[in-house]
Amino acid sequence: MLDIAEELHRWAGQRRDFAVATVVAVSGSGPRQPGAALAVDSEGTAIGSVSGGCVEGAVYELCQQALADGRSVVERFGYSDEDAFAVGLTCGGVIDILVTPVRTDTPGRPVFEAALAAAASGEATAFARIIEGPAELKGRALYVRSDGSYDGGLGGHPGLDHTVAGEAAAMLDGGRTGTLTLGADGSCALGEDGTQAGELVTLLVESSVPAPRMIVFGAIDFASALVRVGKFLGYHVTVCDARPVFATRTRFPEADDIVVEWPHKFLERTRAEVDGRTVLCVLTHDAKFDVPLIKLALTLPVAYIGAMGSRRTHEDRNRRLREVG
Repeated sequence: MLDIAEELHRWAGQRRDFAVATVVAVSGSGPRQPGAALAVDSEGTAIGSVSGGCVEGAVYELCQQALADGRSVVERFGYSDEDAFAVGLTCGGVIDILVTPVRTDTPGRPVFEAALAAAASGEATAFARIIEGPAELKGRALYVRSDGSYDGGLGGHPGLDHTVAGEAAAMLDGGRTGTLTLGADGSCALGEDGTQAGELVTLLVESSVPAPRMIVFGAIDFASALVRVGKFLGYHVTVCDARPVFATRTRFPEADDIVVEWPHKFLERTRAEVDGRTVLCVLTHDAKFDVPLIKLALTLPVAYIGAMGSRRTHEDRNRRLREVG
């Protein structure tokens, strides 16, 4: 659902009734992954996609039904061998789709609106919804922030909200979307003896995060190629170099940001913005830049640190890094 948050946020601001169909599970070959969504408003307008076309018509009707009766449902679609024209996935896979009405009289609508507003503005957002469990809880939702705080409620045991918020925050930290199964009281799904721990609930946790960061230090020709690759892979790419004659928009037109500053000073100034998905690429291969930068980088919770240089440069850099601890 968060993949169409910007448009849904606009609908919510216009006080429209709508229903959202979200892919919650995929088995075998499926055209779209969990979290992909299609939404239909009360006027019949549709946005998004759950299958690339092959079951959209049937899902559209499910959304209209949900708007009419106010009930959340989970529907499974697969390939039909007996009737090639039956509603099914021609790619041979199976997908489960949660259809949830979000009407102006829906008790949980403020939670949907808060999550949509956050995702539409680019904030890190997790949205957890019950897809299996007691019928009265199906579709209940939590909006979870990156610090683990949350809005909404799942309607069951108070411990369930707390546990789901913690698990969702952990998934959000890695930008992951997937399902989570717990005991209805928030406990582990399996007891210490390996058997099922009472009644279970399964939730879809969707994550919406800003693009991961790639910071390229050193405005050299290799950096230009790396910037293009980084953008192609979906990174927000920053080029940093202390030399203004090289760190220019003309040399790096694809970069999101170009910073003229000593590398280690820039990283220190923006260290609060790096996270477990950030990659740091050190291309300066000059000890006066590399050593203070890498010394600082190694203390940060980043995903990857790479430093370029010849064998001789690398050996000298390692020696200097050992000297500074």
